[in-house]
Amino acid sequence: MATQCIKCTPPSPLPPSSSPLPRANPPAGVIVGDGATGKTSLLIAYTSPSSTFPANMEYVPTVFDNYSAEMSVDLGLGQGGRREVNLGLWDTAGQEDYDRLRPLSYPQTDIFLVCYSCVSPASFENIKSWLPELHHHAPQTPFLLLSLKSDLSSHPPTLSTLASRNQAPITPAQGQALAKEVGALGFREVSAKTGWGVREVFDLAVRGVLAPPSGSGSGGGAGGGGGGAGRGGVRKKKKQCVIL
Repeated sequence: MATQCIKCTPPSPLPPSSSPLPRANPPAGVIVGDGATGKTSLLIAYTSPSSTFPANMEYVPTVFDNYSAEMSVDLGLGQGGRREVNLGLWDTAGQEDYDRLRPLSYPQTDIFLVCYSCVSPASFENIKSWLPELHHHAPQTPFLLLSLKSDLSSHPPTLSTLASRNQAPITPAQGQALAKEVGALGFREVSAKTGWGVREVFDLAVRGVLAPPSGSGSGGGAGGGGGGAGRGGVRKKKKQCVIL
C-alpha cells in the first residue's frame, strides 16, 4: 500500500522507558529494518485490521509516517493489571538514501521493532547492521526482533524463487538464535497478510515498556551485545532482491 505522508518532525517528547507508572504520555514505538520487508503492512494490519494486501500491490518506500492505536493490554499483577493504552507508532524508511533523515524519529522512543523478512536472507543478515544505529541514538531503548511475511515461508512461487538463488526462508530457530545473540527483548513471527501474530507483537511491545521483565532494567535487551556489530562503525548493508 502506497504511503505518501512525509513528516520530518520527531515525536513529542516522552519520558524514558524507566519512568514509573502512571505515565503522563503514551508509549511510542519505532519500526525499523530494510526496505520492502513488510514494516508498513504490519502497522496497517494492526491499526486498520480491515485492510487487505493484494498480491500485486505496488511497493512504495515510506519516508516517515505515524500511526496510533487504542489497545487494552494485561500488564500483570503488581503492574496495574489490564490497562487501556494509546500506543504511538512511527514508520521509517529502510533505504540507505534516508540514513541521515531516519534518526529524527529516534529521540525518546520507548521501544524499537527491528524487522526482517523471512523470505529475504539479506534483510536478516542486515539486522546486525541496524543495531549500531539504534544503540548510537537510543542506547538504553529495548527492542523486539520480528520476522515478517511468515505466510510466504511456505508459498511455492516464493520458495521457487529463493531456490533459484540457492537460498531458503529464514527459519524460526534462526530468528530466535539471533534475538538471543543481539539481546532482543523478544522474538516473534508475524504475517500482516493473514493477521497471524500481529496483536501479540504490540501487546509484547507495550508490556516491554510499561512492565519490563525483571532484571532487564531501563535498557531491556538493547544494551547487550550487537552480535559482533558493536557500537562502533556501522556495517555496510547487503543489497537484496525483493519478493513482494
